[in-house]
Amino acid sequence: MPVLAAKGPVLVHFLDYSQLNSVRTLPYLIEWHERYEPLGLRVLGVQAPRFPFGSDPEAAETGLRRLGVEFPVLIDDRQLLWTGYGCEGWPSLFLWGRGGILRWFHFGEGDYAGTEEAIQEALKASFENLPEMPELMAPVRPTDEPGAEMPPPGQELVPFEGRPWTIEDGQAFDVEYEGGGAYATAEGSGRLKITLDGDPHAEVEIDGPGLYPLAEHDRHGAHRVGIELEGSPEIWSVSFAPAVS
Repeated sequence: MPVLAAKGPVLVHFLDYSQLNSVRTLPYLIEWHERYEPLGLRVLGVQAPRFPFGSDPEAAETGLRRLGVEFPVLIDDRQLLWTGYGCEGWPSLFLWGRGGILRWFHFGEGDYAGTEEAIQEALKASFENLPEMPELMAPVRPTDEPGAEMPPPGQELVPFEGRPWTIEDGQAFDVEYEGGGAYATAEGSGRLKITLDGDPHAEVEIDGPGLYPLAEHDRHGAHRVGIELEGSPEIWSVSFAPAVS
């Protein structure tokens, strides 16, 4: 079910600008848009909100701009497109070829080379006399390298079902985790004072909805991150990225 008619292929990417796995895919989507839009590819983002604030158009525009997104993005506030496409999580990607043929789909992170190869083939099938295609993108992170060995990161922490952690629930909390980094999905305004493994680590300014890095590591490891709230930030989840072993 393509969402628009086009002369060439259309890449439809379901995301949430405040969700870790979605954000980690965006450097590839941004580069593919820059590389292949002049050749006839249309890249269309679909903001499928995971948290209540994700339906707000102004906040979404601000959050996506911060991430460098310049391709058009629809807000699927009732997740009708999400359901119609059969998405299985964030992110979900679908490449439609000329004539409405589904040429490629992928759920989650990974297989970026496979997606870019599918884009190139879809363009070649749609247009004649194309210039020589560029070399495939180099992996953005070590975890994107083919064959990279990555232990699974810790399970995402969602403090409360249906509402965020606020200062009224307690000014501070800490989380033990394994992985290559810790990230907070937050909104509101204020500051997060971060400790890592018991030592002062960083102060993170919260100025609206989005994904905020708390700590990042080159290698997989076991850590403990402490979070102290100042002002009126609200934390919906703390998630953890993979890293090479």
